Amino acid sequence: MRVSTGIAVLPDLAALRDEAAAWDLHGGVPERTVRDMAGAGLLGLDVPQRYGGGGATPLELGELCARLGSVCSALRGLVTVQGMVAATLARWGSAAQRAAWLPRLAAGEQLAGFAATEQEAGSDLSAVGTRISVEGDTVTVSGVKRWVTFGELATVCLVLGRLDGRPATVLVETDRPGVTREPVNGQLGLRAARIAHLRFDAVRVPKGHLVAPAGFGLSHVAATALDHGRFTVGWGCVGMAEACLGDAIAHTVARTQASVALAEHQVVRSALARAAVETEAARELCRAAARLRGERDPEAISRTVMAKYAAARAAASVSRQAVQLMGSAGCAPDSRAGRFFRDAQVMRIIEGSDEVSELHIAEHLLRGAAGTTHDVPAGEGGPRP
Repeated sequence: MRVSTGIAVLPDLAALRDEAAAWDLHGGVPERTVRDMAGAGLLGLDVPQRYGGGGATPLELGELCARLGSVCSALRGLVTVQGMVAATLARWGSAAQRAAWLPRLAAGEQLAGFAATEQEAGSDLSAVGTRISVEGDTVTVSGVKRWVTFGELATVCLVLGRLDGRPATVLVETDRPGVTREPVNGQLGLRAARIAHLRFDAVRVPKGHLVAPAGFGLSHVAATALDHGRFTVGWGCVGMAEACLGDAIAHTVARTQASVALAEHQVVRSALARAAVETEAARELCRAAARLRGERDPEAISRTVMAKYAAARAAASVSRQAVQLMGSAGCAPDSRAGRFFRDAQVMRIIEGSDEVSELHIAEHLLRGAAGTTHDVPAGEGGPRP
């Protein structure tokens, strides 16, 4: 059975939910599932139709990420990172780059990685030390990138580095000499996301792989990727919260103590009510961000930060409450609520930690009070979602 979204056809989510716990325990989304996702058109859902994508609206993309997020954060992460690279090329790539790369990304023929974070460059990506140099028609890339989501499987990475001292971005195919991968296992969350650290040892690519001029790599290219990432992560967190709330409701209705259903206890009902309000509030903030993005409103950037901030906190709070209400069932190895409890802590760090997001939101509010406009700056690091 497959489920239609109106634009693409989702694989059977019930079956994938049953598999997701095993992926989390044993180290990753299988390549066959990645191929199924690509075959269903999910890796290019919001790529413009002229490049072979689905041309989805922000709301349609968001709803997809919520549905995937309710099953497996890694599946949502696959859609996110593919979209981050595609979005940057659609906006900042040359005509030749868009024609060459977007159809292959939309079809899943190329799997993307966003290689930005380094040992000394997490929340502050301006500190990246990866070196990019140009000699004639050749670009050379040297550096180590950490926490690249689906870095184990990525066939091309958008790499953030420095060219002549200025931030720059370049596309690097991972089968080129000098690229090595170190799989990451056992991290707190996103255990199925095939995360890897990538080393680039004097990797040579054509000059045409540079995306936008040097100096635009962080403020424009990476900023676009991060904005897209925040939006899809936020919607994925909505799906996580909704799933945990549903699991908690089902458990407390079915579970009895002294012949009385847990759901009949006032303290349980209060917890469920709080979780429902947090979840619905996060959904509405994400819907507002989607509407503004669809309208190309400048406020969309700051509203996306706000939506992701609220949704990640809701996922963390509701998953924690679900584990608490479910007791031992919430702590079991195959517990979705337990898995999302761990994943949600990561969501509060990636694409702008809670603390960084609060500063951005406050700065936007204060600048608005002063009568000036303000775009939220780039710079957040952490694991790529």
